[in-house]
Amino acid sequence: MLQGLVADGEVDAVGRTAFAVTPALREAYTAGDDEELAEVAMAEAARASLRLLGSEEPNDHPSFASRRVVIAADVDEVKPRPDLDDAVVKLAGPITMRAVASVHIDLQEAEADVARAREIVDAAELGDEEAEFVLGDAEDHELAWYAAQELPFLLELL
Repeated sequence: MLQGLVADGEVDAVGRTAFAVTPALREAYTAGDDEELAEVAMAEAARASLRLLGSEEPNDHPSFASRRVVIAADVDEVKPRPDLDDAVVKLAGPITMRAVASVHIDLQEAEADVARAREIVDAAELGDEEAEFVLGDAEDHELAWYAAQELPFLLELL
């Protein structure tokens, strides 16, 4: 998807699903400013990235087979989807490169934990305690921040 974003200048999120600070998310967290709520939405997006990784074969995209990726973008037209989760929104269309504010990607040291977590993310969410520990190990890794203009160079390096 990142390669498509760079090549085509836009990317269409799977199911046009994205994560944002929504009224429902604000309501769910009685304390916290927009920056803290943005971190919650980012964590939800990173978990969704694990689900996308789990749906692909590890050799499909070797550079990103075990790295979570979150694209942060400034998008105006979204529809909240509280039926899915407090931070979930539906995008009106593709995300353009112009709208991209930053890209967040796991560093190499996270790969082993992410590889294990991609296989068990659903089990963890269904309450499997051992899977929750594995998922927690992956989520303990912070995503590295890259400016949108760095993306083409980053893809070349990976």
